[in-house]
Amino acid sequence: MNDLSLMTLDGGMTMIGAPVLEAFAASLRGEVLNAGDAGYDEARSVWNAMIDRRPGLIVRCAGAADVVAAVNFARENKLLVAVRGGGHNIAGSAVCDGGLMIDLSKMKSVRVDRLARRVWVEPGATLADLDKETQAFGLAVPTGINSTTGVAGLTLGGGFGWTTRKLGLTIDNLLSADVVTADGELVRASTGEHADLFWALRGGGGNFGIVTAFEFKLAKLGPQVTAGLVVHPFDNAKAVLKDYRRVLADAPDELTCWAVMRQAPPLPFLPAHWHGKEVLVLAMCHCGELADGEKATAALRGIGTPIVDVVGPSPFTGWQAAFDPLLAPGARNYWKSHDFIELSDETIEILDGAVRNLPGPECEIFIGHVGGAAGRVAADATAFPQRNSHFVMNVHARWREAAMDRNCIDWAREIYEAAKPQAAGTAYINFMPADEADRIEAAYGGNYARLLEVKQKYDPQNLFRMNQNLHAGTARQAA
Repeated sequence: MNDLSLMTLDGGMTMIGAPVLEAFAASLRGEVLNAGDAGYDEARSVWNAMIDRRPGLIVRCAGAADVVAAVNFARENKLLVAVRGGGHNIAGSAVCDGGLMIDLSKMKSVRVDRLARRVWVEPGATLADLDKETQAFGLAVPTGINSTTGVAGLTLGGGFGWTTRKLGLTIDNLLSADVVTADGELVRASTGEHADLFWALRGGGGNFGIVTAFEFKLAKLGPQVTAGLVVHPFDNAKAVLKDYRRVLADAPDELTCWAVMRQAPPLPFLPAHWHGKEVLVLAMCHCGELADGEKATAALRGIGTPIVDVVGPSPFTGWQAAFDPLLAPGARNYWKSHDFIELSDETIEILDGAVRNLPGPECEIFIGHVGGAAGRVAADATAFPQRNSHFVMNVHARWREAAMDRNCIDWAREIYEAAKPQAAGTAYINFMPADEADRIEAAYGGNYARLLEVKQKYDPQNLFRMNQNLHAGTARQAA
């Protein structure tokens, strides 16, 4: 191994000699990669193809001891650090230029205790990894809607999806976390140990340390649920969305329905002449008994005159992966989002105009349906504060060619600005791109000051800054 020049926390460069690097590599069970090594480009590649950064050194950790060693190495050499779990984050904060990337993607163990209804998950595991293990026993943790998402990043930002209304946010089901703090100590955070850290981890992102294991409680679910899509012509979108809003006002916690607006992909059950045309899709999941699913979804399925209705019994693992083909890695992505207390007529008008002016065939807007059990938790019980939102809008610009960057990004920003007067003012940090540092305080609302205190206690030098950063006195690396 040769000497390496690595980026430091202050933006400078430091030279680390080959003997030091070799001793560090020898202390690990995992591997160390730098530019030119086999596997380097794979390790630095993440879901959002707009992120093309080149770390000076990548540590592919095999276990918690490797994470401790990597954190100590970074702190002792004052290195810029990025931490990769699933690599699905829209902001691309899993990768830094020139510094040290701590890669957890090989740490994928999922261990289920079906009798105690507990599961222990390492930070490289995806939602698919978690679901496959838990659904073998008819159990689940509420997570997101794309099975390739990393459990770690989803959890640290809050975590919501198809079962949130019944089971709460992902963080509401977290019992403990093993965390490597900035001083290289491995601690257990729970309501009984390092309770302040445990509070902050539940929504505060990767600001406080590196989680090497999550312990979740499990709930009975599946393995079959009632789920599927009802596809409507977009010309009927305004009327459908108003009925959607009305029906969901009285929906049981077991029922969740998201609205997706985009050009229709070539789905096998959709008539070919609709492919490429604007549609409104009601994507619904009832996570209760199958016998109740037909009745619970009837009002939503009775809205308007749909093109196709493919709602019925489905394996939960299959439904969790249903949107994976539309969200595969390799595309350029930019998001803008808002929380809404209600889906107003003004917002529906904005959505209608926006979808009639899509800048590309993969661009979409979705409205996530939340509330239920997640909304019955106090705003200050966890770092995640936006418990009164009933809907979350994500404007998802997605495209392939760099020449489309400006049009797609401007489209997303224009919708965001137009809808701002109708929004709650908070934000879901997992949906925030790298250029939204000015939204972080508002995203956390009344919890922001307490989060800064926890950050100062556990990471006063802001070693963990490649995130939606909470350290007020230190500038984040430019995206």
